[in-house]
Amino acid sequence: MEVTDKKALLKGIPGNPGVYRMFDAKKVLLYVGKAKNLKKRVASYFNKHQTPRIQRLVEQIEKIEFTVTQTEAEALLLESNLIKQHRPRYNILLRDDKSYPYIYVTTEDDFPRLTFHRGGKNKPGRYFGPYPSAGAVRSTLNLLQKIFQVRQCEDSFFRNRSRPCLQYQIDRCSAPCVGKISKEKYHQDIVDSIRFLEGKSGEIINARVLAMEEAASKQEYEQAAVFRDQIESLRQISQQQYITGAKGEVDIVVCAMESGTACVQVFYIRAGSSLGNRSFFPRLPDATASKAEILSAFISQYYSHREIPAELIVDEVLPDT
Repeated sequence: MEVTDKKALLKGIPGNPGVYRMFDAKKVLLYVGKAKNLKKRVASYFNKHQTPRIQRLVEQIEKIEFTVTQTEAEALLLESNLIKQHRPRYNILLRDDKSYPYIYVTTEDDFPRLTFHRGGKNKPGRYFGPYPSAGAVRSTLNLLQKIFQVRQCEDSFFRNRSRPCLQYQIDRCSAPCVGKISKEKYHQDIVDSIRFLEGKSGEIINARVLAMEEAASKQEYEQAAVFRDQIESLRQISQQQYITGAKGEVDIVVCAMESGTACVQVFYIRAGSSLGNRSFFPRLPDATASKAEILSAFISQYYSHREIPAELIVDEVLPDT
């Protein structure tokens, strides 16, 4: 549709959700955007009060194409794919092709294991994350190994053991492979590991306190000391990771700008515990892009192929798209 007649253009655009594409006289794609109301969104570009960047964009537009979608979610996915494919000049581009790591618990096994996972979540079991980096996953796995001594070895290694490995010798595994722990006791360690990953450290601590007192009353002092050390470790970790007032799944997305460069930080909170944060440096079309525009473009592209948390907190009021 040609832009020469604005009224005719807007008449042809429906008020449905969808994606619009703006081209110049040479049929070069300038910009891709999404909208929950295509007609309202496209009309907004022709308002008098616009940023210099949008004014330059509008001056070059010779044609606008649009695709109607059934839902806003479909529009979000289509927009992200088109931006990645064509890399339009006036779009803010997220430079991030990495899939994020998770902790995976193989709950279907007789003696489940905890492991690092990256990629599709198509196997039966529990997935916890996403974590901002592989290092954050390995750090958490290391803590779980110290406290609960749940196995992390491959199944092929586990099935072919005739004696405990080094992890058992250094108190990092309870050696279920050779029967050093009962299935019931190991199952409880798995349950506690999952509760820890769900942010329920307080419940585990309370149960461990009762178990420590019971062991001490029976004069089982070595076992009581084990519970004592677990309680101390869990309390220290909980204090380090706890975020006041945060519950459930929350991502906090903030933006800072300096000298024409933008940095977007994403902080990941799950069950009141901080999993860490990650920095992104999106490519800007020019130095006039606002923080709100950057965050809006970042969120659209970043969450187009990731799970959206229950709550998303940003430090700017985002434009209505």
